[in-house]
Amino acid sequence: MSTEEPTTKTEERTNRQTLIFLGIFPAVLALIVATGLLLREHAPGNMGTGFLVGAAVGLVGTLVGAWRLTKRPERTTTFERAWTQTGDERDDAVLTRALAALGLLAIPLTGIAGIAIGLGAAVEMTLALLLLAQVVVGAIAFTVINRRS
Repeated sequence: MSTEEPTTKTEERTNRQTLIFLGIFPAVLALIVATGLLLREHAPGNMGTGFLVGAAVGLVGTLVGAWRLTKRPERTTTFERAWTQTGDERDDAVLTRALAALGLLAIPLTGIAGIAIGLGAAVEMTLALLLLAQVVVGAIAFTVINRRS
């Protein structure tokens, strides 16, 4: 009789995901910092600083989600489970449908932004508003689809 405890498939998957995360995270961080520094040196305006701030916010959100997923998996949200591919079929379906809705609305939003730039609107502000609009559309689509299904 073996004295080792049998590992479940979920534990193996979690350990494998942790190893993958620990292996990929430093490489992604180095790539982001290098890109941000290159943008600060060669890009116009505050593009490099904006990139670094946005990347920092994204990385902090990713780390918080990863921490919640590993420490308190029973309290994670549908978005966290779907985005990290640890949820069930329903979580994946909600994320897929929300991304499809975002994709459908991204085309007219981008067209509106292009027209606004063509009419003389400030390019930086138009692109920032386009990005904000797409994030808001994605969040609303995810929330609505999650509540309805």
